Amino acid sequence: MYPKEQLWQEMTFLSYYLHWPREEVMKLDHLERRRWCREVSEVNRKLNGPDKQNKIELK
Repeated sequence: MYPKEQLWQEMTFLSYYLHWPREEVMKLDHLERRRWCREVSEVNRKLNGPDKQNKIELK
């Protein structure tokens, strides 16, 4: 089973940055949700520089 804490972190991250409601985030499968988290993190890194922590660490 997917770690509950990590699921909540990913959901919160996407909801915050993309303004997606819970229902939309929950429709994403695991791989797609992680891909969105990586993409949003990369955009934040490019906009804010590597020293900012506006990203989610995926394990």
